[in-house]
Amino acid sequence: MADTPPGFRFSVKAQRASSVRALRGDPIAAIAWLTEPLPAFGPRLGTVLFRVPEPMQRDEARLAAMLAAWPEAVPLTMEFQHPSWRVDEVHDLLRAANASLCATDLDEDPEPPPLDLTGDRLYVRLRRTVYSEADLAAWAGRIAPFVASGVDVYVFFRHDEDGTSALRAVGLRDAVLALTGARA
Repeated sequence: MADTPPGFRFSVKAQRASSVRALRGDPIAAIAWLTEPLPAFGPRLGTVLFRVPEPMQRDEARLAAMLAAWPEAVPLTMEFQHPSWRVDEVHDLLRAANASLCATDLDEDPEPPPLDLTGDRLYVRLRRTVYSEADLAAWAGRIAPFVASGVDVYVFFRHDEDGTSALRAVGLRDAVLALTGARA
């Protein structure tokens, strides 16, 4: 951590099997195991991404139990892959727990996802294979109002082998900074 700038925040991706156990089984035991090492990040922990895989459909009671077991001091972001989770009741549960909703942009999606602020941070996964300059400008325009209002924004591009995603990330950051007048 000492090699990162002071304002840098870490985003940790929760281990998938434990994520599933936290929703399908005993959330208290699964979450204790998942979160035990996280205090080592201290105030540099920005959020934990908790992905709910496609086969798991909406279950508000299990989600409520999981959110109740989650440590309040550990920032949480939820990514739901099944469309059944995209309902106001789930958003309300996330808001009550200050858990952020991840917006994921995929190749198969006809439109970019909505940016719903349910927690005190915005989390976006840009997973399309290709983003044009116009696409990046459009994303910058969508993200800039959150940055301008002081919201912490986490944006991640899909992994690649040639570094293109890193260049896209720098371009997106620069475009957002130009729109907001903020500094990196």
